[in-house]
Amino acid sequence: MATLHVRNVSDDLYSQLRQLAASENQSLSAEVVRLLANAVEERQRRAGQKKVLAGLRRRRFVPRADMPDSLALLREDRSR
Repeated sequence: MATLHVRNVSDDLYSQLRQLAASENQSLSAEVVRLLANAVEERQRRAGQKKVLAGLRRRRFVPRADMPDSLALLREDRSR
């Protein structure tokens, strides 16, 4: 397994990480690895959602400029 060294971690963040690890009965290293894995999964999930939304936007119906106004057509139909 690889080893990751992280520098310039604020004292406040370090303290919060230690508290999280203690609350989960995990070592600090195990908790940080779990948090990093969750963050990567979340980022990948959001990237997938963005791709799906972009595809939906490309396929959505956009009326042509020369198409008649549907509201005007409804009003005309109702006035008959």
